[in-house]
Amino acid sequence: MGLCEAHGFHCTHDSEKPEGEIAVVNTCGFIADAKEESINTILELVEAKKQGVIEQVYVMGCLSERYLADLEQEIPEVDGWYGKFNYRELIERLSSSPSQHREGSFQTQEPRPVGSGWERVLTTPSHYAYIKISEGCDRHCAYCAIPLITGRHQSRPMEEILEEVSQLAANGVKEFQIIAQELTYYGVDIYGEQRIAELIERMADIEGVEWIRLHYAYPAHFPWDLLRVMREKPNVCKYLDIALQHISDHMLSRMRRHVTRQETIDMIERMRREVPGLHLRTTLMVGFPGETDEDFQQLLDFVRWARFERMGAFAYSEEDGTYSAEHYEDDVPEDVKQRRLDKLMRVQQNISAEIEGSKVGQVMKVIIDREEGGYYIARSEFCSPEVDPEVLIPANEELELGEFYDVRITGAEEFDLYAEIVD
Repeated sequence: MGLCEAHGFHCTHDSEKPEGEIAVVNTCGFIADAKEESINTILELVEAKKQGVIEQVYVMGCLSERYLADLEQEIPEVDGWYGKFNYRELIERLSSSPSQHREGSFQTQEPRPVGSGWERVLTTPSHYAYIKISEGCDRHCAYCAIPLITGRHQSRPMEEILEEVSQLAANGVKEFQIIAQELTYYGVDIYGEQRIAELIERMADIEGVEWIRLHYAYPAHFPWDLLRVMREKPNVCKYLDIALQHISDHMLSRMRRHVTRQETIDMIERMRREVPGLHLRTTLMVGFPGETDEDFQQLLDFVRWARFERMGAFAYSEEDGTYSAEHYEDDVPEDVKQRRLDKLMRVQQNISAEIEGSKVGQVMKVIIDREEGGYYIARSEFCSPEVDPEVLIPANEELELGEFYDVRITGAEEFDLYAEIVD
């Protein structure tokens, strides 16, 4: 979007209301549900093109990176297809269009950060932003297509990241979600060692940075110094998103996760010991090829033991070109996958209700995201935007969006809290 603006296009981001002359869909090709959503969005915009609502439709991102030939044949109405990193090629194509397009509106769908060299465009509310610190992954888990799509791990230079954060903080951004496909590997490719702890520590010292939240860590070879930074820096949220996928050694081995059951348990115990109050978010998988009833029971028991503050789960879906697709039979029936998924989430639902209920009476610092339905919708440091529980504050007095307030928790549901302002 920054490149588009720099080349004279006016960019908007409203996936519900396509308008203007040109629409660009930035797709996901990671799992079946995401691919389906991407395809549906493309078809909706193609229909809008047929009806004259928009004039051109372009598609880029992971889906077109993986399935270019098939997509070109199946949806010929699309004016151009581009891979995940072909930003400049797309700009060249747009710039070669008739000049009147440069006066029009350039509609985007689910834009992603694109790096440095131009002004960063925010599509989030002005008080928070996502900062991608690397691209790609070297882990090669059996089920994962990310290395096939994005290639090997490539870290952004530390000074470049810190400059981006400094500029955004100077413009009023207070909260930063630090993201990567593999956060904890940061720096190995350009510095020869893991440098995520140093990066976050330096980021925390930037004026105006109120919250830093970490997403998508990997359990094997975890950089333990990161826990010291989380403990010592008050603006580094006590929150860590670390996908564990499973717990039985049988499944972890078949998934090629390079970690054992006992190492995982030891890691969680150490994290909670070194960072009191830490909220862990994880993702788990059911129905991976070869998963037995015993494997699944171990997973259920593990979730009951770990009592994750935040947990998501999904059923395995075979991805073209992955190790598991080429070496394993997808032998767990779909109905079994769904039953296991439902049972796992019921267990987590009860755990979440208990954890959120224990917060009633506590005073927390929250940031206000929006106002709707008679409430201000806020989040604590333990809540990442769009994926985690929210804090609902009755709109009895005027509060400022994007500002911090101290609140007292007055009630709790399974996934949300209610609160009142502390005077």
